[in-house]
Parts: sequence; structure tokens; C-alpha cells
Amino acid sequence: MINSHPLSSMSMIPNELLQTILNTVSEAVTIVDADGVVRYWNQAAEELYDIPADAILGRHISDFAWKSLMLSRTIEQMQPIRQAYHEPKPGIHVLVNSSILELNGSIIGVVSSEQDVTRLVRLGNELFSASHQLRTLEDEVKRYTANDDPFHRIKGSGAAITKTIQTARRVAETDATVLITGESGVGKELFAHAIHRASSRHDQPFVAINCGAIPSALFESELFGYERGAFTGADRHGRPGKIELADGGTLFLDEIGELPAEMQVKLLRFLQEHQFYRIGGTKPSEVNVRILAATNRNLEEMVNERKFRDDLFYRLNVVHLELPPLRKRIEDIPELIQLFSRDAALQYGKPIPRFSPEVIVTLMNFPWPGNLRQLRNLMERLVILSDGDVIERDHLPDSMKAPRLTEWTIDNPANPPVAMYAPAQIEIEQIRAALQTTYGNKTAAAKLLGISRGTLYNKIKTFELN
Repeated sequence: MINSHPLSSMSMIPNELLQTILNTVSEAVTIVDADGVVRYWNQAAEELYDIPADAILGRHISDFAWKSLMLSRTIEQMQPIRQAYHEPKPGIHVLVNSSILELNGSIIGVVSSEQDVTRLVRLGNELFSASHQLRTLEDEVKRYTANDDPFHRIKGSGAAITKTIQTARRVAETDATVLITGESGVGKELFAHAIHRASSRHDQPFVAINCGAIPSALFESELFGYERGAFTGADRHGRPGKIELADGGTLFLDEIGELPAEMQVKLLRFLQEHQFYRIGGTKPSEVNVRILAATNRNLEEMVNERKFRDDLFYRLNVVHLELPPLRKRIEDIPELIQLFSRDAALQYGKPIPRFSPEVIVTLMNFPWPGNLRQLRNLMERLVILSDGDVIERDHLPDSMKAPRLTEWTIDNPANPPVAMYAPAQIEIEQIRAALQTTYGNKTAAAKLLGISRGTLYNKIKTFELN
């Protein structure tokens, strides 16, 4: 059911349409008219803020200062708010969006929605804590046993990466050619190494060549090698190419989409005939090599644009392994934060940091165009530049900081629509949230709160918390 109030200028918007829209979304939605009077307050808003519709509909939004700030800012600056972080009550975390409602060129109100990300924050804390404990156990295990899982360096346990690893394990047992695709920084070479180590060729060479880093004029000699005297300046003994060096093992062709057109023909011939000629050579050489290729480009589009040979594409694309970008692995981000920050802390001799809820929300909602490489670099930067052992929003680069609404206040304390939170009450809520996050584990809760276990026990006793 949608809780609404008779509209003034907003009555021009069909009420049935608004009801349908508000019934569809799960976010808390508020709509005020041009005079700042609350006209719509949906069921999700009632549940999130524990304010019944009757207590807010028809009242001026200034009675609710934390919302008044957001909505007045939208009107005054004539700019929408997007994904602004806010903590309207202790232990409640939301991402705020707001937009101006216009009709026939006139402003008739403002609509705001708040996405409750409290569970996301708690999940992040839980995963962060669990990852820390797991990493500690792994360190203990490594002291006594060697980890022989070829895929152990690929971190994450979410559905997307788990499915990709499962596919890679199956294909590793064969000699099939694999085309690994994905955005820059997702770990394509890491997967190529893992596939090689999990194959029957694991004790043979793994040779990588970056097709985008070698000038066209030198590429053929790099790939196929040359005989002595093949050209001016050539080694007088000749030199084997990458294909020969990988004999019996695996040849990894990174950035295959950058392969020069003339080399595409020669590589295709090798894949078809399993033999090649050195530059200046007259006798064919045969090798037993498995080919793995990787690219961050769309080879199918390149084929359609005649920038990549279709026959070579089909030869390489026997098995297609598409690696998910980090923004589609949101459940893995807390574990990766823990892993990368821990590695950086050990490298630079600094304490392993903790992360504030706002930072966790920001990192789990950031699009990560640079993927794992960008996240690893960020963790290294944060560890180096932070002074304490807690990473706060101010430690983040300006380009990553999500907008933030200022701390909420209440203008009318004599008749507050929302319960006032005294400092002691805020501390109680924080302790309760920490204990809930750690499932009652007081040692873990104390670490999460940044206090000693004894201090936590004293506070639990003082506040009479069960």
C-alpha cells in the first residue's frame, strides 16, 4: 500500500501512476511538493526509518532536518543527488538519490529515494573478519604444508569467480586452445598460469609474449626465431623464438587483439600445420605447444570490422573463458580488501588496517574500471599514507569519494519526529551492531569497535546489554 496525501500542484501527476511506481520499488521513497510539504511516504520508508505515514504526511520537511537538508539542497543547487552516503540513525547506512520534479517548466516538488545498504555494510564487515581469520589459518597451514592447488592465487568465493574457476579447471585437463577475455586488470595472465600449472604440461615451460608490446618488424623473429645471418645485426648463432622455447609446454599470447595483420596469417598457418620456419630457415620445425590467448578487446567485433581474421578467431576460440570484472564480484571485495591491504601492510611494516563502514560502502559500490589491479594499487596507497590503523573516507582519493550528507540534526527538539540519540545511546547501538555482525563473538566485536575485550565487557555490563 502507498501512503499518500492530497496533493496541491502535484495533483497534476496521475495518482495511479505514482502508486504503481512506488509499489514497485524497494527503496524508501519520499516526495515533497514545491512548498516542502511531504506528500508521499511509501511503506519501505516507514520500515526503514520507523516513522508511520500519519506522522509525516502533510508536515513540512523542515521538521525532519536530515531529509530537509537533502531535499532543500536539491532545489537550491538545481542538481540531483546521486549515491550520497548517509547514516540517518546509528547502525543504519543508506545511499541517497534525489531529483527535481518538473512539469511544464515549473518545479512542482522533489523526489528522493534511500537504498538501505546496512546489510551490505554488515556483510562487508563479516566477510572482512572471516577473511582475516582465514588468512591467519592459511599462514599457519603454509608453515607445515605446501599449497599445491594451481588456482590458489586466484582469490574470491563469489558465484561469478567460482564458476569461472570451475570452467578453467575442467579445460586445464585438456590440450584445447583457450581464449581468455576480460577487461584490463581482471587477472587474465593469472588464469593462464593456473591453467598451465593444472595441466599435464605443468613441468614444462610456460612462455608468455605480449602481442601489443613488440614492434611489428620484430614480431616474427620474436615468435619464430631466426637462423644465423638471417639479417643485419642478427646473432651469429641464430636464436630460437618463443614457440620453440615453449616446446612441450604452453605459449601464452597476451593482447592477441593487437597482433599485426601479417602475423595473424603466419600464426594461423602454424596452428593449422603445427610447424613453422625460422626467419632465414629452409627446413620446417615441429613443436608440441599448447596455445592460450588473452585479450581485453571484442574480437568478434574486430572480425566484423575486418580488423581480425575470422579463421584465426575460430582457431583460438575453441574454449572461451570470460573473466568477470570486479564490479560484478561485489561479494568478493571485502576479502580482496583484506588480502591486498594485509600484503601491503606486511610489505611496508605497518599495522593491518581496519575500514570504516562508509569506506566499505564506497569500495563495494565503486565501478572499478581498473579492476583488481586498481584495487591492489589503492590498498597499497591507503596503507602507505594512512596514519592510524583505521581507514576513513578522508583517506580515499578525491576521485573515489562518494558524496556525503552532513550529520543529521533535529531543528525542533521539543517535538522530535524521530527519537533523539544521546552519545550513550549511539554507543549502545554501535556495540549491538558489532555483536550482531560477529554473531556474539565478543573478541571479534571488540576488534571491530577498536577497543579491548575487557573494555567491551565493562560497557556491556554498564549498559546492561544481554
